[in-house]
Amino acid sequence: MSQRTLSPGRAEPGSLAKVTSEEWLRRSLLLFLLGFLLVSILLPLVPLGMRSLSDPQGNFVGLDNYVRYFSSPGLTSSLLNSLTIAGKTTLLAVGLAFVYAWALARTCMPGKHFFRAVALLPLVVPPLALAIGLVYLFGKKGLVTTGFFGFFEQNFGIALGFDLNLYGQNGILLGELIYCFPQAFLILAVAASMADARLYEASKVLNASPLRTFWSVTLPEMRYGLISAIFVCFTLAFTDFGIPKVVGGNYNVLATDIYKQVIGQQNFVMGATVSIVLLLPTVLAFVADRIAQRHQNAVLTARATPLHPRPTPLLDRFALVYCSLVAGTILAVTGTVIYASLVDVWPYRLELTLRHYDFSKVGGGGWEAYTNSLWMAFYTAGVGTAIIFAGAYLIEKSRTWSLLRQTAYFLSMISVALPGLVIGLAYIFLFNPTHWTLWGGKVPNPFAGLYGTMAILVLSNIVHFYTVSFMAATTALKQIDGELEAVSASLGVPFYRTFWRITLPLSLPAVAEIALYLFVNAMVTVSAVILLYSPQIKLASVAIVNLDDAGDTAAAAAMSVLVIAACLTVRVLYFWITRHLHRRTQAWRLP
Repeated sequence: MSQRTLSPGRAEPGSLAKVTSEEWLRRSLLLFLLGFLLVSILLPLVPLGMRSLSDPQGNFVGLDNYVRYFSSPGLTSSLLNSLTIAGKTTLLAVGLAFVYAWALARTCMPGKHFFRAVALLPLVVPPLALAIGLVYLFGKKGLVTTGFFGFFEQNFGIALGFDLNLYGQNGILLGELIYCFPQAFLILAVAASMADARLYEASKVLNASPLRTFWSVTLPEMRYGLISAIFVCFTLAFTDFGIPKVVGGNYNVLATDIYKQVIGQQNFVMGATVSIVLLLPTVLAFVADRIAQRHQNAVLTARATPLHPRPTPLLDRFALVYCSLVAGTILAVTGTVIYASLVDVWPYRLELTLRHYDFSKVGGGGWEAYTNSLWMAFYTAGVGTAIIFAGAYLIEKSRTWSLLRQTAYFLSMISVALPGLVIGLAYIFLFNPTHWTLWGGKVPNPFAGLYGTMAILVLSNIVHFYTVSFMAATTALKQIDGELEAVSASLGVPFYRTFWRITLPLSLPAVAEIALYLFVNAMVTVSAVILLYSPQIKLASVAIVNLDDAGDTAAAAAMSVLVIAACLTVRVLYFWITRHLHRRTQAWRLP
């Protein structure tokens, strides 16, 4: 008698034994994933919201804190300042990145690999390091401000110094522009590379002008990439803490207000209120982005023809000059950080030295903080990649408990709307108390043991960078034909064995990319961990803040260089691993 095969996740009546055990394992893993997402993403927002509706003694006061906030001119101006910075940064960063991505994808300019690498360089630079580089360039004693220390005036009688008035809106805007540029470029580079040559040939046949072709063909093809880039840049600039902390001066923004309320004044109630105000625009931006992506149609169809740019000398020279100016700015800021870490006493003794890398004479934690950051980044990359990829597999490849999977998918996507400072403060309210007050009684907090440990730092990083990694994992899993799981199930192979032997090996390049993304961001981030680190576990990114506050800017630059070196080393390792994986994949192909 032949035995009927079962599709994954479905049990046949009368043959429940073996299939049900596997099905319950799948459902148990889904429940564990949902529990993890609820505890790490949704649950911390509950005490944060409740604290914003209470007074310092814990008594419910409704919206009084929000009334106080919006009636305070100083705090309200911070909201307007944040919106102003985010709006201007978005327009400039997306505009510059659009032309840069278009130049690399649609022209025959030389050096494309070099310019792409330089455009992505700020991704491995801590935001505070970008701000420090701007200080050494445009500060009161900066290279540009003093005309390279009066060199031109002393030798040629020409004063070429230029004062940018760095501390304030100008400095924040310039720093955020460099910080957001690579994020927008990554999105727009993908959009620019997806072009149907037939549309451009038709435009040429119809004698359309280059401007008409741009408005009728290029922009419609890239519009969804532009929308995503706009919302990403707005969210990053609106919630960033590091750059305003260094070059903000008296120009307050919401992110620095949270830091001042919590760390400076120990006013957790107003800190929670400002956090909710900071959270609302990012949630609205996230919702608008998701609505726009729902209406996205395929740019490339089955009949599409790849667009190969043709040499156009004038256009190619323009693209080369433009990309050189943008790349030169990025290299100048990054190179200045490295130079500043090697100068003896800026700007009086410019002899090169390594003494700033001796952190024993300054605070911040020194080499111990750097080592802690390395361990935290490795833990974040390892644990985070395992949880995120396994969670994406359960959501994408399972056919059971549709509502549960949709809920887990929703929670996986909303973490991108949570600013780092909001995550850090919410985790304080959730994990710090030894007891929770529920219905007038006290209940022991089961998560209190995590507070002040490396585990909570790793958890906050995983949550902070969960959505982007989850989307990368989901994209990789969608490219694997579902017939593989169906065939394995028909042969009686458990889903976990199929995952380990087929799905995971095919997805290793994506897994390596997720691990790299988590490692780099865990090394450079400061917004969440600055509220959660303990004196026993100091971190390099936090040390940069503390060193800069203490006036040890050269030591802060040296710590920044070490962080950059670690990120670049791991990126080179990632390149070697992925190249090896691609060679193995090519070896299996038939001639």
